[in-house]
Amino acid sequence: MLITIPSVLDAHEVTEARSILDAATWVDGKVTAGVQSASVKHNQQVAETDPAARQVGDWIIKRLEQHPLFISAALPLKVFPPLFNRYGEGHTFGTHVDNAIRQITGTPYRIRTDLSATLFLSEPDTYDGGELCIEDTYGTQRVKLPAGDMVLYPATSLHYVTPVTKGVRVASFFWMQSMIRDDAQRTILFDLDATIQLMNQDQPHSEHAIRLTGIYHNLLRQWVEMG
Repeated sequence: MLITIPSVLDAHEVTEARSILDAATWVDGKVTAGVQSASVKHNQQVAETDPAARQVGDWIIKRLEQHPLFISAALPLKVFPPLFNRYGEGHTFGTHVDNAIRQITGTPYRIRTDLSATLFLSEPDTYDGGELCIEDTYGTQRVKLPAGDMVLYPATSLHYVTPVTKGVRVASFFWMQSMIRDDAQRTILFDLDATIQLMNQDQPHSEHAIRLTGIYHNLLRQWVEMG
């Protein structure tokens, strides 16, 4: 399931985040790449230990914790601290798949990467190219969102970023371990939750919505993984 999460950060927050990140220490993007993806990764990113990354990353996580669409779609158990990358002219990231396990720097903790996320921090009309292309069962999806919006997609997907030919593309990227490991099961639960919400809008406290809510939670009980 590929889904857009709108307005994770508002325009003021994007501007403030960019101001902080622009003054941060930027390093070669290969520092967080696996052996295979390092050969096709050509960009920059903020050093993971830079206070700027932690400050802006904390904002993003706090906003996501309050975003009902994100909670419904991801059913997150653990969220990797957001990282930040920058693509200037000629930068690109070839086809790759994200590592299945990520260790949080400076800690003994690891997460399973069920979902990948890219939060755009540059307006699409300020750079040419730089599309995030995600291969799924319906073909290749090309994503280039307004600043502050985020795309969420299965970390098992092959994906790449097309070359930036003009301007600068800045984004945050990170991963989540979901309470629901399987993408098909997450999709069922997301669709069911959306249906329940619509029914509650049309007929508050309807008997059918209550029954569907029971089904939703019974499926959660069968599929959820808390470890």
